[in-house]
Amino acid sequence: MPTILRIGSFRFHFYSDERNEPPHIHVETPEGECKFWLDPIVLARNKGVPPLVVRAIERLVFEHQVYLKEKYYEYHH
Repeated sequence: MPTILRIGSFRFHFYSDERNEPPHIHVETPEGECKFWLDPIVLARNKGVPPLVVRAIERLVFEHQVYLKEKYYEYHH
């Protein structure tokens, strides 16, 4: 599960066994973890992350979408 990006207390990472899913990113926080599809950017799952924190993460995913997609394809192909 490589770490792709760290911003503050957020750790953006992938799991190695998810090749059959569309491009996405997992984000670990002190409160839990959420997952975003990358194209289009949509919250796929949330486990314990408060809504305001999810919104902050969503903004970061939009800001870094190109980089996150590049790393996703680099890792999974």
